[in-house]
Amino acid sequence: MNITNKLLPTTVVGSYPVVKSLGLHALIDPLFNAVKTAVGDQIDVGIDIISDGQVRGDMITVFTSRIPGIHGQTVFSRVEAPQRSITLQDTKYALTRHPMVKGIITGPSTLAHALKISTPVYRTREELILDLARALVPEARSLEAAGVRILQIDEPIMSTGMADLEIGRKAIEIITSNLAVHTCLHVCGELIDVIDGILEMPVSILDFEFAASQENHHALSGREIGDRLIGYGCVDTQDPSVESVSTILKRIERGIELLGPDTLLIDPDCGMRMLSRDVAFRKLQNMVEAVRRARIEHA
Repeated sequence: MNITNKLLPTTVVGSYPVVKSLGLHALIDPLFNAVKTAVGDQIDVGIDIISDGQVRGDMITVFTSRIPGIHGQTVFSRVEAPQRSITLQDTKYALTRHPMVKGIITGPSTLAHALKISTPVYRTREELILDLARALVPEARSLEAAGVRILQIDEPIMSTGMADLEIGRKAIEIITSNLAVHTCLHVCGELIDVIDGILEMPVSILDFEFAASQENHHALSGREIGDRLIGYGCVDTQDPSVESVSTILKRIERGIELLGPDTLLIDPDCGMRMLSRDVAFRKLQNMVEAVRRARIEHA
């Protein structure tokens, strides 16, 4: 599978530090400058497949606040698809600045586990998960139609042992089954106890963290991944210090040794929202330089 015609293409998991603006335009849209900054910084450092920065709020409430049937953190009636797209506007802006953009939605299992069910419509959380997946289908299709290169579904809950991975697989399939675009599942955290179920997910890219969770190398060792790509997190997004180029390069080389250079899509471990802008920028900058050196070595 070739997405960018580059060896070791670079991307981001999604979120970027929020840089707000002042002035008249900020009264109309206080976070548009944050979108512009996130997109501009990714372009400036040379990321191959960028995101819109996910600056509109946390990954849960950005979606649950717009899905009918949910109020606050409570499900009070059957959930339905939003009347308007949630992420399309910012994604379209990113597409005006760069030809390769990743669309991102929060997965139904992660959303469901953040909610309290207060309606007899749902007897189990698993029923809610499947309806949330159906509610997210129009969002996924609108992002595909806009021209995203990858549609990523974020499911951090899947590494915790709390999620039913078979129901999670069915939910992911509801979203991805009618899409032609490359689909990606991002699961952060340690995978050793859940890797068998994760490898069953119907996506073309699996994105994991390997910098902070080095045990994930062992989880994937000897596993059959077919023709899928592995999003290889090589920058620790929990660490507020900036790793050197050589440190990141060593991590990338370990991934190449494990999976081969043609299998890897290089990115940070997770979103970068909690870091300062300066730290996030320099981490991405060093990651891109490490990839440049790795490309020379493995060309």
